[in-house]
Amino acid sequence: MRSSDPAFPVRNTSLCLDINGHKTDIIISSYEDHILVIATQIGSMGTILQARKEGGVTSDPTYSISVVFGKRDEPMLIACARQLIEHISNSGSSKTLVLSLGLRDHSLGILKSIVSAVTEKLAEVI
Repeated sequence: MRSSDPAFPVRNTSLCLDINGHKTDIIISSYEDHILVIATQIGSMGTILQARKEGGVTSDPTYSISVVFGKRDEPMLIACARQLIEHISNSGSSKTLVLSLGLRDHSLGILKSIVSAVTEKLAEVI
């Protein structure tokens, strides 16, 4: 686990986990208007998603999640992005999430572990 250098203009943190026997690297960076989360088991970016909270007059928030690049037929990836943007929104941030998932498989267990690890570390960068 490594936290960002205070002199670096982008707040970031990283960690390496073993998830279901696969080395998983996670990097979280907070820019002025975006949060970038990269989780990889394959050493590359994989599918890239964008998630944001939609402004509205109703009390129930709505979220927009779209696949920017990669697999578009994976509903579990969209569910993962939704859980993370809800957590970001509930923590008081209005930043957009850019999520990159380069995973060996998209099983529920792996995605739950990634969501859990990221939500624990987000407070360090938001």
